[in-house]
Amino acid sequence: MWVKALCVGLLAIAVGFLHHLHPDIPEAALGYLSSSIQSVTSRDPASSSPPIEEAFSAAWDRLIVAPSKHWGRVAVGVNACVDIVLSGISLLQALALTPQSKEDHSVLNSQEELAETFLHYMQRGAAAERFYSDAISFAHISRTASQDPRAQHFVGGNAALIAQRLAANPDLEVLLCGPVGPKLHELLDERVYVPPASLQEQDEYHLILEYKAGEQWGSTRAPAASRFIFSHDLSNGAMTSLEVLLSSLEVFQPKLLVLSGLHMMEGLSKDAREGRLREAAASMSEVPSDILIHLELASMTDGDLMRGIIYQQVFPFISSLGLNEQELLFLSQSASGPHSSISAWSGIPEVGIVSDILFWILKGSENGASTLTRVHFHTLAYHILATVDGFWGNQVSAVAAGARVASTQACASKTINANRVTLKTPLEFSTSQEQAGSRVRVSAQEPVAVWSREGVTFHFTPVLICKDPVRTVGLGDAISAEGLLFSEATSQ
Repeated sequence: MWVKALCVGLLAIAVGFLHHLHPDIPEAALGYLSSSIQSVTSRDPASSSPPIEEAFSAAWDRLIVAPSKHWGRVAVGVNACVDIVLSGISLLQALALTPQSKEDHSVLNSQEELAETFLHYMQRGAAAERFYSDAISFAHISRTASQDPRAQHFVGGNAALIAQRLAANPDLEVLLCGPVGPKLHELLDERVYVPPASLQEQDEYHLILEYKAGEQWGSTRAPAASRFIFSHDLSNGAMTSLEVLLSSLEVFQPKLLVLSGLHMMEGLSKDAREGRLREAAASMSEVPSDILIHLELASMTDGDLMRGIIYQQVFPFISSLGLNEQELLFLSQSASGPHSSISAWSGIPEVGIVSDILFWILKGSENGASTLTRVHFHTLAYHILATVDGFWGNQVSAVAAGARVASTQACASKTINANRVTLKTPLEFSTSQEQAGSRVRVSAQEPVAVWSREGVTFHFTPVLICKDPVRTVGLGDAISAEGLLFSEATSQ
C-alpha cells in the first residue's frame, strides 16, 4: 500500500512541476493526469470504497427518476432497414482488397474507395456513414457479407432503432413509418405499429463494418472500437415515407415526433436533394404546434445539405436535437460556427469546445434560425444535455439514463458490470474556451455536473466505456431514445 501511496505522491508532484515549467500546457492534459491520480487511488485494494466505475453506476441509479408526465404516444420516421453486421476487415479481405491509402470519399463509387474510406475512419476510431453509388457492385458486396458465417442481421436505420428502443417502455405507444420489408417486420418489436402504407416487398440492407479497439489492418490500428456504415439505399435516400409519417399524425395524435434519415439524401443529385428538402420542410410546417419534434442527425459530408437543414428547411420546426462529436463539428464547420477551424477531433473532445458549440446552436433560436430548446450531445467518453431555461425538466435523469444505456447496450448486459467498463474522461474541466468559463468537477458522489450560461443550462456526465463492446451500432439512437424517455417538456 505504501508503494502505491509513494507513486501517487510522486505523480502529483510531477503534475505540479510540469504545470510550473509549462503553464501553457493544455488544460485537457492536466485534467486527464489529475483524474488519473484519482482513478489510481480509487482502486486501492486496501480501501473499503468500491471501484470508481461501480460507484458512478450506483450514483446514476439513485439519480434516475421517471418524469412526472410521459409522452404517451410517439411517432418515429423515416429511415428503416436491415443491418448486416460483421467484421469490416473480414469483409474487405473476403473481397480481396488490400490496405492501401487512407482517403475520405463523400460518395463511394468502387470497392477501392470503400477500403480507403474505411481506413480513413478506422485510424481515428470514428464512426461514419456513406452512400455506395454502384448498385451492381453493392449487390455483390452484400452477398459476400451475408455469406460470412459470423454476419448478423438486426433492425437498422435510426428511426427503426429508436422506435425499437422506445417500444421497450410499456407506457408508450410507438408508430414507425419507413420502408419496412418482410425481414425487418419480423425483427421489429410486436409493440411497434407499422401502417400498411409503410410495408414493402423487399428490404433495404445496410452493411455495418465493425472494428475493435487495437484491431489492425496493414499499418493502421484502431484507437477505439467503432463502425463504418454504407448502403445503396434508394427508398431511405429519397425519404419516401415522410409523407406517410406526417399524414399519420392526425389519426395517431402523438405528443412527440422523432425524425431521422435526412443524411440519406446525400445519395441524391444536388437538384433532387434540394427539391426533396423543400418538400420535407413544407410538410413539416403543417405539423400541429402541440407535437414536439426531435431530429436525430447522422454522419454527413455535404455542407450545402447541412446548411439547408440548419437555416431554411428543418431547424425552424424542431425543438430537440441529438448528435455525436463528428456531427457537431461538421455542423459548426458548415455554418462557420465556434471552433470551426478545427479539422477533426484529437482524442476526447474538450468539454469547453463542445459546450461553446452547443451554446451557439441553442442561442441561434433567438435570431429566428431555429426553434431549438434542447440538444443531446453524446461522445464515447461523456454526454452533455443542453437546454434553454424554462422548457425542459428532469434532464439530470435524462443525461444519466443516456450514459447508463450506452454502457449496458455496448456490453450487451442488463446492468453495468464494473469489471467490464472503464472511465476515461477527465473529471475536472473548463466549461468554455470562448470565454472565461468556470472549472467544474464530477465525482462518484455527484456524477452529473450542472452549469448555466446566459439562459442555457448544461448537464454533463461521464460514460463508463465498455472494454470489450459486443456491438457498437445503434448506440447513439439508444442514447437519444433513452434521454427522450426521461425528459419532460414543461413549456414550448
